[in-house]
Formats: sequence, C-alpha cells, structure tokens
Amino acid sequence: MSTKIIGSLPRAAILACLFALAALLSPALVIAKPTLVTPALSFSNETQTTIDVTVTAGTPYGAPYGFSLQWMTLDDYLAHGFSSTLPFGCEASFAGEASGSRYKLAAGQSVTVTVGDFTVDNGFSTICQGPLVCGTTYVFRVFAHGGSAYNLSPKSDPLAAQDTTAPCTKSGTCTLSQGYWKNHPDAWPVTSLTLGNVLYTETQLEAILHTPVGGNGLISLAYQVIAAKLSIDAGSDPTPIAGVLPAADALIGNLVVPPIGGGYLDPSVTGTLTQALDDWIKTNDCSIDDTES
Repeated sequence: MSTKIIGSLPRAAILACLFALAALLSPALVIAKPTLVTPALSFSNETQTTIDVTVTAGTPYGAPYGFSLQWMTLDDYLAHGFSSTLPFGCEASFAGEASGSRYKLAAGQSVTVTVGDFTVDNGFSTICQGPLVCGTTYVFRVFAHGGSAYNLSPKSDPLAAQDTTAPCTKSGTCTLSQGYWKNHPDAWPVTSLTLGNVLYTETQLEAILHTPVGGNGLISLAYQVIAAKLSIDAGSDPTPIAGVLPAADALIGNLVVPPIGGGYLDPSVTGTLTQALDDWIKTNDCSIDDTES
C-alpha cells in the first residue's frame, strides 16, 4: 500500500503541474485587452479666435470612454517639441462615461468641438478655456481614452493635424491692442498716422509704443489712439468710437508725444478718453498679445 503511494507521487506531481500550466494558459488570462484605434481629426469654421475640430472615432472599437485633444502653436512645437501643458501646450478632456456625455463614440461616429470657445457640458474639462490667437497655425494631437475593456489608443501625429486661425487683418469689428501692434510691426496696414495735428512715421510711432508712460497721460492716450487707428485701417468698424477718436485728437492738438517731443497731459485729463478707447479695443480684441513691456 505504501509502496503504491510512493510510486504514484511523480505522476501526481506531473498532473498538478499540467493543471497549473493549463490555468496559466487559459484564454481569459493570456489574451490582452484590445488597443483602441486613434481617432481622426478634421477642421472647419476658422475664425480669428476659434477653430472647429471634428473628432471621428476609429474602427472597429470606436471611443467608448471618450478622448483627449491637445494643441499648441506650430512655432512653439518646432521650438520646444510637443507639450500638452502650459505655458506652451493645452489639453481638453472629453469623458465618454460621464452622465449625459456626447463624447461616447461608436466606430466611425464624429463629434465637433470648438477650440477657443468650448461648450461646457457633461464630460468636458480643460486647462485652457481662452481664445486662440488670430493668424496663427496650431498643431493638434488626439487619443482615445482607455478603460476596463480597452487600452487607450496611440496619440496622433501633431504635424499631420494643422490648422490656422483667420488672419488678424480680416475686416469686421475685430481690434488689436497696442501691445500687439508694438510687437508685430510687419502687420501694420499703414506707414504713418496723425496723432492730434502731428503726422508721425511708423518708426516714430513704434518709438512711442516702446516709451514708458511714466505718469504722462499724453503717452497713455497715444497708445490707445495708435492701436485704434491701426485697427480701423486694418478693417475694424469705427462706429462705436465715432465720437471718441476726434475728441482724443482734439485734446492732443499740437502736442508732440514723447520721445519724439516733450508733450505732456495730466492723466486726470486724458483718463476718460483713454479708458473709452481701451474698452473698445478689449471688447473686440482678437489677439491675446497685449504685452506692454
């Protein structure tokens, strides 16, 4: 009896090993989750501050958990490589599993989002809700979210998905700030302007925009008059400030703005007109580049 048991141990051990190996090789354990196919991107309805981006889910699995969209300017991409975080890059997430979400996509199904003016709805979140910059080329990257049944998709090639916002000089009510004109002299639509009764060349006007205000209301008013007149010459509608610009020119009169001359006005005298012009420009501003330094 004991001899039989001892003799059967190797066979029992072998069987146990075979059972264990069979369990390890079970299809439920060795077959990996499918990887989702990268969604496709297309673009439409470009404005000076927005781009409509259509995301189409891949075949055969779709994007059941939603997707993420990332973007940055082409110039920043070429200088720094791709980034989905500030200060160079941006990202928005569109969760498909959120209650009432429109971002759970079947294979071949599409949804359109407006980058620069997103609709805030169920499943949406972003670190970048601000407008895009006019006349600027952006690169975009997308991937489908993973989940319990699927792995996330590979990220798309950003250089294969580029689009450009409408030009800054497009006609309409769009305005551009004094900071924009100061930093983009190649975009100026004219080579001279009159401030008050004095004609200034483009070089002189650029010098004025680079001069610190230093408590001189004449300089701060000149900033806004220059920005307003350049915006109008580029196609902006001047109707909302039809009475403001003539009043500003009348106040400036024969004074010559520093550093071209030594003109001075107390800020208490220029404040109302300066603010009115600044408000008009900011209300219709199609750029975010209003740096004053």
